[in-house]
Amino acid sequence: MEKSNGKNYRYQIVKLLDRYIIKQVLATFFFVMMILVAVIVVIDITEKVDKFNDHHLKLPEIAGYYLDFVPWISGLLTPIICFIAIVYVTSRLAAHTEIIAMLSSGMSFIRLLMPYFIASFIIASLSFFFNGWIIPHSNRDRLAFEIQNFKSTYYFERRNVHIQTAPNVFLYMNSFNNQTNMGYQFSLEKFQDNRLVEKLTADNIQWDTTKLKWTMHGYKIKMVDELFDVNSKRMPAQQGTTLDTTLVITPKDFENEEQKYDGMTIPELGKHIEQLRFRGSTGVETYEVERHIRFAAPCTTFVLVFMGVIVSARKSRGGTGFQIALGFFLAFIFILFFTMTRTFAQTGSLSPLVAAWLPNSVFGILSLIMYKYVPR
Repeated sequence: MEKSNGKNYRYQIVKLLDRYIIKQVLATFFFVMMILVAVIVVIDITEKVDKFNDHHLKLPEIAGYYLDFVPWISGLLTPIICFIAIVYVTSRLAAHTEIIAMLSSGMSFIRLLMPYFIASFIIASLSFFFNGWIIPHSNRDRLAFEIQNFKSTYYFERRNVHIQTAPNVFLYMNSFNNQTNMGYQFSLEKFQDNRLVEKLTADNIQWDTTKLKWTMHGYKIKMVDELFDVNSKRMPAQQGTTLDTTLVITPKDFENEEQKYDGMTIPELGKHIEQLRFRGSTGVETYEVERHIRFAAPCTTFVLVFMGVIVSARKSRGGTGFQIALGFFLAFIFILFFTMTRTFAQTGSLSPLVAAWLPNSVFGILSLIMYKYVPR
């Protein structure tokens, strides 16, 4: 009977410690998040105040921009702030010899990690949901605001644009002016069994904002049979001055693509990647690595939590300050490594899948090595 009461008492103590650690981690996380986001917003306002004045923006417009800016920067900082919160909470527990008391009572280090992982699971789940579906909607307004007020005028400078618009249908333009929404030296070719069967050409095409259609100027439609080629004089051709038509492309396809992925949910990223692949467009790696990062980010949180507990669970002579500084240093190394792999993936030097998961893998292995050899 006494043993049973002793086990129940010990169980209650462990559960109490779990709730205490979870509460401390979550409270520290949200407190640090508030502080860092507030500091970043103040710095950002200071840097952009001249631009706000130059564009004569009113206070409600500026406030609306930062209502969209705060969720974006919060989602971006979540894994690192979680890591900092873990290091701070654990180092304080270690400094007060509370961790030593827990381990001396028979609690294993793996069991000690459980409340940390529960807290990080809550944070990672919220982060995944908001980054995947909620924040992209606010990012669209943020990006539109920045393009309109902060970015210089964007000019579409690509030449010889080739796009597959449908199976066996290929579009070509020599150039496109996104200021006037006009494309030059346009052609649309249809193939059947690897043979050209129809060709539509135009001197230029102009987007009609009223009809939401393209107007072709100096167009010519030529049907090609298996006996004659396109250059044959015996083949009749339809031609005229203007022709309104609908194409799968719109002027939006020639807008600034910079950070456009921030405004896409996970399902939208998948559809956009499929569309880019079908069209044979460049830059698909940027969207692929972003989609993989959306799924890798929750795992990043767990890896950083594991590392954070290991580096801060030991009582240090330098106090909590040294361990917090060490946590910031490791976080900086992780961000640097993450940025490098992402850049390599966007330039095509590294697979997007590898780029998204390599930082987690490397730091996960490093954490296991530290778990085995670092005294706790």
